Amino acid sequence: MNRSMLTVAGAVMMVACGGQSASSPPVTSPTAAQVQSAPTPATSSKTIDANTVATITGGKPEQAEGSVKVSFPRTDVAVDVDGWANVPAFMGLTSWTAFTPGEKPGVEAMVMGDLVVFEDEVNPVMSALLDHGVEVTALHNHFFYDKPHVFFMHVGGEGTVENLAKGVRAAFDAEKAVRAKSAQPQATFAAGPLPTPSHIDAAKLDAAFGAKGQAKDGMYKGTFGRKATAACGCTVGKAMGVNTWAAFAGSDESAVVDGDFAVAEGELQPVLKALRAGGINIVAIHHHMTGEQPRILFLHYWGRGPAAQLAKTVKGALDLTAWDGKSGST
Repeated sequence: MNRSMLTVAGAVMMVACGGQSASSPPVTSPTAAQVQSAPTPATSSKTIDANTVATITGGKPEQAEGSVKVSFPRTDVAVDVDGWANVPAFMGLTSWTAFTPGEKPGVEAMVMGDLVVFEDEVNPVMSALLDHGVEVTALHNHFFYDKPHVFFMHVGGEGTVENLAKGVRAAFDAEKAVRAKSAQPQATFAAGPLPTPSHIDAAKLDAAFGAKGQAKDGMYKGTFGRKATAACGCTVGKAMGVNTWAAFAGSDESAVVDGDFAVAEGELQPVLKALRAGGINIVAIHHHMTGEQPRILFLHYWGRGPAAQLAKTVKGALDLTAWDGKSGST
């Protein structure tokens, strides 16, 4: 190999290894002036007005990390957990909401929170939040062996501080209205006894759902699948539990419906609103899987009334989701 070939080969190796060839310009470090003039990440200049939050919600504001938080200990109802009588609110029985500046154009604030609610408060509080533009993102228990049963409703949303705070206040007002009627949480929805034995007209519900359901002992169940990709890369659907279902018992005139909705994240709020508008109670919101695409949330529900009316409400909510029936198969 002659001298010129060696020179070219050496230059190529220098470049490939991240170095510079003899003909490359020298690498220089940035000057102090250049470093000072470099653009810095933008920071939000928005602030949350603590007085507005306090005045509207009725809570005492705490400020930290640019956020404003208000807390409301549940001391109006004594709660026993696992044999421990009258558990202090400090031990996880405190409702709270926190407001932080929004980052999207035109969005003043974002709210997050966790509300302590008893069974008879869940649906009035949820409706109040949804009616005021605050989202409900989860509903579940935090305890076992609690008396009375306590549930926790996680909330979120974006908008103005005033409107979000009004939504929070509406939720607490709804909670207080329930307790004003009965100091102790109720143990039933008080809809009266269910007719027995069940004799639901399956053909009418097949027609209402536009799909063939299952009939057993006078009861009826419709199951409506959808597809998702699990974390393993497998396609999972109706047979693997990724489905919405509705089960009916009682009579056509006086029925109960209970079941589970499988919803994508963007479908959750519309489905909650549709079910609550039809008088159906939400009893849980959570996930059944991790790592799936799209992310699927599950909400469980319970309703009482004429079977046809209940089916109409469920079907209306079902059609807000991307279930397989929209493509002609169930």
